[in-house]
Amino acid sequence: MKPLPAAFYQLPSGREPVREWLKSLGGGDRKIIGDDVKDVEYSWPIGMPLCRPLGKGLWEVRSDVTDGRIARVLFCIIDGRMVLLYGFIKKTQKTPDTDLLLAIKRKKEIT
Repeated sequence: MKPLPAAFYQLPSGREPVREWLKSLGGGDRKIIGDDVKDVEYSWPIGMPLCRPLGKGLWEVRSDVTDGRIARVLFCIIDGRMVLLYGFIKKTQKTPDTDLLLAIKRKKEIT
């Protein structure tokens, strides 16, 4: 049984941005990120290097994907579920404020 089952954030239109982002990636990257999300689901609570808190109720799943790139999936925990709010390929050392603000906005919509 999963201590922290994952769910995709849904826009009012029913679209699931993180699922769409994952589908846009190559199969190898999808598998790596999916395995990392699964590890968080089954091993919660879990810390670095796979998962870390970002503050304001946000967490990140940290994935090293193909070609030396880094992916992040930002999530919050609501009603015992890991809600996947935003996913992206990281291009800078610090997570851009625009990415954090979008995840915070989505979190506020569902809480």
